[in-house]
Amino acid sequence: MTPAFIEPVVDWFYLVPLLVVLGAGVVGVLIEAFVPDRVRRDVQLWLALAALAGGLVAVVLQWDDINGAIADQSVVQVLGGSLVLTPATLLIQGALLVIATLALIVIADRSSGNDAFAPTAAAIPGSDYEEIARRRGLVQTEVFPLFLFSVGGMLLFPAAGDLLTMFIALEVLSFPLYVLSGMARHRRLLSQEASLKYFLLGAFSSALFLFGMALVYGFAGTLELRFIANAIITGTGLEGMDMVLVTGLVLMIAGLLFKVGAVPFHQWTPDVYAGAPTPITGFMAACTKMAAFGAVLRVVYWTVPFTGKEIFDAFTAGMWTIAIATMVLGSVVAVVQHDIKRVLAYSSIAHAGFILVGVTALSYEAIPATIFYLGAYGLATVGAFAIVHLVRETSTVHGDDALILGEATHLSQWAGLARRSPWLAGAFTLFLLSFAGIPLTAGFIGKFTVFSAAVAAGDWPLALVGVLASAVAVFFYVRIVVLMYFVAPADEAAARTTTDTPAVDATDGSAPEHWDTPEAGVGLRLATAPARAAAGVQVLRGGAGIRVVVALCALGTIALGVFPGPVLDLVAEATKFIP
Repeated sequence: MTPAFIEPVVDWFYLVPLLVVLGAGVVGVLIEAFVPDRVRRDVQLWLALAALAGGLVAVVLQWDDINGAIADQSVVQVLGGSLVLTPATLLIQGALLVIATLALIVIADRSSGNDAFAPTAAAIPGSDYEEIARRRGLVQTEVFPLFLFSVGGMLLFPAAGDLLTMFIALEVLSFPLYVLSGMARHRRLLSQEASLKYFLLGAFSSALFLFGMALVYGFAGTLELRFIANAIITGTGLEGMDMVLVTGLVLMIAGLLFKVGAVPFHQWTPDVYAGAPTPITGFMAACTKMAAFGAVLRVVYWTVPFTGKEIFDAFTAGMWTIAIATMVLGSVVAVVQHDIKRVLAYSSIAHAGFILVGVTALSYEAIPATIFYLGAYGLATVGAFAIVHLVRETSTVHGDDALILGEATHLSQWAGLARRSPWLAGAFTLFLLSFAGIPLTAGFIGKFTVFSAAVAAGDWPLALVGVLASAVAVFFYVRIVVLMYFVAPADEAAARTTTDTPAVDATDGSAPEHWDTPEAGVGLRLATAPARAAAGVQVLRGGAGIRVVVALCALGTIALGVFPGPVLDLVAEATKFIP
């Protein structure tokens, strides 16, 4: 007898954020084919902004329904459990959409007359084809649909209720980033190298996740996280094969930790952060980390607490090792870097370790602390990379006809930034202080809540290592502040040295007593490396959009640091993560 057909029920209301963002990405592809060149960029930009705004409105409208379901001791399952929505999921999605909107405005900035992307990303760097495309003024508007597809994957990642959906989300968010990382307008070879490294290592991490997923399926006979948890609790999984479960979970978590840049899966981070277009680096650093940690929380909290004591203790020891190594390596190696983007890359690695302190605590108090930390870090990161995008090299030291080149990333080029642009230097200082965890900034509240949750869970040695690593990190953050405020720009110092310093005595070759301490020398020592042989540095004023983004990120960093109570209360309402 033929079984009766059961019509699937799809609650479209809960799919609206994903449908809006991913649907706009599909429409963006069609726009590339049918909309004329002269208006294509504006249409793509406004479509992307409207999609993010629409997704955010949909997430807000879903809040009461999702919160009510949790109050009734149930969760909202969509597509037969492929998506499981909780208040924590909505909070992560909402924060993602806000920060992605800020990042999109930075991506669209054209302060230098062009955006940050090559006119033809597939062209060989330095080829005639690339030069012809540049002269014709071609613009890569494909950036916007790629951006939307990546954001769609990020929204799906922390909402996935089964491992197959989670893997699809991982790939959807990753593939656009592989392409976007290789599209920098300047330093093309470095950008393409970063893209290739990111793709190869990303494929390796996806393979780890996929293999781990297969092992977990072999143990539990299902891919749905709630049924996997039930199989672990009731012991109905593959009898006597706990090592299959353990190996599968380890491989899956390793694949997810690659996305957050945790040690030893961090090798891609410095090269990709340095080579990718700076606006994409800011987007990737803030939003990818938030989405990936949302998935880490879901996998860890739905499986590990239900394992036996032996497996639980082994997992805790492993996560302790990874968190400590990540904090220490990120903080220590950042000290010896002399490229601002690589400094921020190793800072990102260190912050991944600080967030892992909260994940490792495995307590309900740690979940809101982790989510708050991700939001605070995301705001400061987008703002910091927006400022890096505005500090540029020029083809000559003086003259109005100087060509504006790529970002001035060597630390010595940031000497005297406060004299060139006091407001940008002030905002960048605020973001650095937030990264360092200085009081009255969002970063301080984030670290305090995460470390407090760890201490409450009995992980005080882990919190102690985090505090010590933060103290080390303060050094390289403050070094940049000193460089911006107390060291003269390299071109001014060089001119003063040439004009005011007496010549070397030709008779004995000796120099005057003050010869070895010019102001420029101080800046170079603070930069820990010789100055970059660039002709000049110019700080762009920036368009209205990027100035608003920097201002909003700065205000958000201050507001979350001075008045964190309302946000912490809101996040605390979203801690019912496990059904």
